[in-house]
Order: sequence, then C-alpha cells, then structure tokens
Amino acid sequence: MKPKIHAAANAHFLGSKLRMLRKQSGMTLEDLAVRCVQIDAMNAPSVSYISLIERGQRTPAPAVLEILATIFQRDLDWLLDDGQQPNIQTQDGIKRSLDRIQLEPSILFEKELMEISIPELLTQASISGRQFAHILIRAHQEHNHNQFPDLERAADAISEKRFPLRSRNILEIYKQQGLKVKWFKKHSFQTISDEDKEVKTFFRSFYHAPNTIYLNEELKKNEARLKYDLAYHLGHKILHSGDGLISSQATGGELGGSPQPSKERSTTMNQRDILMAWRDFECSFFAGAFLCPRQPFRQYLSRKAYDIFSGDQIELTPAVIMRRMTAVSPYRHWHYFDIYPPNKLRAVYRGNGIPMPAGTMTDSPDFCRQWALFQMADDLESMDTLTQISLMREMDRNPRLYSCIATKTVDGAGNPHIISVGVDLFPLLESHGSNPEQIMDALEIAPRNKKNEIIIPQEINDAITAAARIVNIGWVEKGLNSPVRIICPRQSTCPRQNKCTKKTPTPKRISWIEEIKEKILTEGGSK
Repeated sequence: MKPKIHAAANAHFLGSKLRMLRKQSGMTLEDLAVRCVQIDAMNAPSVSYISLIERGQRTPAPAVLEILATIFQRDLDWLLDDGQQPNIQTQDGIKRSLDRIQLEPSILFEKELMEISIPELLTQASISGRQFAHILIRAHQEHNHNQFPDLERAADAISEKRFPLRSRNILEIYKQQGLKVKWFKKHSFQTISDEDKEVKTFFRSFYHAPNTIYLNEELKKNEARLKYDLAYHLGHKILHSGDGLISSQATGGELGGSPQPSKERSTTMNQRDILMAWRDFECSFFAGAFLCPRQPFRQYLSRKAYDIFSGDQIELTPAVIMRRMTAVSPYRHWHYFDIYPPNKLRAVYRGNGIPMPAGTMTDSPDFCRQWALFQMADDLESMDTLTQISLMREMDRNPRLYSCIATKTVDGAGNPHIISVGVDLFPLLESHGSNPEQIMDALEIAPRNKKNEIIIPQEINDAITAAARIVNIGWVEKGLNSPVRIICPRQSTCPRQNKCTKKTPTPKRISWIEEIKEKILTEGGSK
C-alpha cells in the first residue's frame, strides 16, 4: 500500500533531503529532470517544479515521489520520514591517491637543479622529451579530474553547444573562421616507431599555417574520424591562432597517436617537445568538448545509461565517447586505457588512482592477465566486449573494487587495439550508505569458483546495483552477472597464495651491504 502524503507533511524537510541527495550524486536540476523523464515521462516534474520542491514551496504528488524514490533508490517511507537523515558522504571521502614522492630535502629539488638534472635523467633513461611531456600532461589531467573549464568555454563559444554536429556543420564553421580544406590521397603504410619497431600507420591530416587543413580522402569514408580531425584542427585555430606549431594527425607509431613534429627525432628534451605535446592535448580536449558539449552530452549519456556504443547514433567513435564521459560525468572516479596487443598502453587516464597495469614506453611481460583489457588482448577473436567487476589487491594498500567495460576496435591503419573505461566503486558505494570495509570482509569469505573468482554475495550485489542505478551506469550492473576477478598491479608482486600464472615471480633483490650489516649487528662485533 502506497503511503499517503498528509497535509502536515514537512515539505521543507523533504525538499532539503531531496537537495542533499541530488548534490551527493553530483546532479544538476537539469540532470535530475532528465532522469525523471527516463523513469516516467508522463508524470516527470520540470526543472522549475523540482526547484520548488527543494525550496519547500511544493509538496510533490505521489507519482512524482515514486519517480524520485526510484532514481535515488530509496523507499517512499524513508523520503517521507522526518526523523531519517540521509547519510551524506562526499565522493572523495576514500578515493585512492596516486603514487607520489616527497621532494625532500628541498635543497636538492630547487628549480635550477631540476632544470639541469631532468634532461640528464631522461637522456640516460632513453626517454624522449615528448614522452616525458605526456607523463606531465597525464598527471595534470588526473590531478584535475579531467576538468578544464577554459578549454570547454572556448569550444562552447564556437559550437554554441549544438549537439550533435555533422561534418557539414563543422565545415560551415570553418568558413566563418577563414579556414580552408584541401584533400590528399595516402594509404596506410609501414613506419618506425619511437621504439624502433615497424608499425602500420595511417596519415590522417595536418594543419598548414596560416589557415589550411589537409585531410586524407580516406576520412570521407568515416564520418566519426573526419569530425574529430576537423574539430582538432579547429581547436588549433581558436586556441593558438593557427600558427602551425602542432603535430600532424596519424594513427599508429608514436605515443598519443601522432608523429614527431620535427623532421628528425631528438634524443634530448627541448622546449619544443613540451610545447607540442601540450598543444596536442589542448586541441584534443577542445575537440571532445566541441563535439560533446558538457550539458547536452551528459544528458545524452544519462539517457543511454553510459552505453559506450551510443556514439553510433551520432557518429562518434567509442574512444571519443569513453574519454569524454570521464570529463562530463557527475561521478569523478574514472579510468581509461587504450592498449595495443599484447600489452602496450597508448593512452591512459587514472582519475580514480588505479595503478598502471603496464608501461607506456616499454613492452614489459610483467602484467596481470586478469585485467579485462589483457584478457581481450590475449584472444582478440573470442570476444568483442567484456564487462568486469575487479577486486584490486596490492601488497601495501587496502583492496579496491573497480568496474569496467572493455571493447575491441580497429584504428585507421587497421591495427586492432583494446579500449577500456571504468570506475572505482568504493567512493560511489560509500557516498550512498555502504561500508567499504564491510564489503571487503564479505568478499573475503565469499565462496569462489574453480578459477578463484569470487561469487558475489546477494547483499553486495544489491548494494552495487542500487549505487549503479543512481549514477545510471548500465555496464556496472551488467558486470554483476559474472564473478569478481582478483587483479593486481604487476604479476611479479601478485599477492595471491595460488598464483594465476605458472611463472615464478622475480624475488626482490636485497643489498649485500644490508646482509653484512645485519650479520655484524647480530654477532655484536668486538670491543
């Protein structure tokens, strides 16, 4: 029997409770209104009506209350009970911090010394200035949770937040900005990567100062890739006045997908490398914000339950959809990986602090094959998409629970690669009333199958399902259909008693000096 709303109901208290729930979930009034339409378009309240409810100026009808209860996964009795306060937790309450070091003693980390020592370190480690710049930029992204409002405002000013855009719309904007387009023919070809390995690449486009963009005619066959390249070069015109100091767009080869800006590779770091890498990032972010304006795209993702293939309907690639959702989602704890088999990471974002599963500059065999993207890379023919709930175990950190979706795709040169996006579930669960420590305790004693995968207890299944429905990420709930996989950052430091691979981990090396010192201390020495 549905509870009745009495005239004496505390509308102000109900409104305050609703506002706290909305803020806790990171929703705007517009976001909540869109979610209401998804649940019940006939009875869904408008933005202004929700605002009146929150201010205590309206008492919602029973149908509206049911919609709100469904969205926030609460009982109607709970919403109407003046005595029950929401357990408000911030999403950042227990986030996993990225690994970092203290720059102490400070005398050794003065600016002048760093300017001398960093280039020497990179040279000795055979790390190019471009690779180092990408590490710096990625750290900047992760520290800021992929939030760059200045770039978004620049994109919105040009696009006027129109969504979706077609290539013809972008070409009209090109004319307004005084940009010209010319076409060239060039098929995929073999080249040498930064690691001196032969790779298949596809030269897509480049910007020729002051105002001409050259595009490969092959892009005419792929609207999604054409739109991205057009938006990328438009960003260079808007942000950098089209001076031409920007990388060409190519698939395959270098870190980040574009070739070196200079004719010859530099073995040392220089300011040009840093500038080019930073501008590449700015133009790439501009392109994402231009094609996917924050508010309309956020509402689109909500309607599609964060379906990574929702770009098919608006001619955007899954990679663009994945990367942009990490920036526009009300939930902040995302990661994104792009890996070329068997284990070469080409793009990384770790806003939730998840450990690096492999290297971006080396092909190391020391990676955990239980990660979803490595499972797919091991067998490209058997699966196209994989959803997974993963329990991350590390030697010196508390366990974490992640959810991800990975899919196989092909780049413009025909090279297969795996892209994956995921979230840290702990901040989400904690912000909606669950206790992460209790969840971990329950998972530790839960039954397991023959592969040592954890069978999810129903209580935890229900908690994750409710949290996933609040943020409306459909593939989190889908991942519950399979057991939880145990993963670790590196195979050599796997904390399992029963290893998932037959390879014996490399033992840690102990300094012989420490061994001798310990022996002397044990024997006591002579006076």
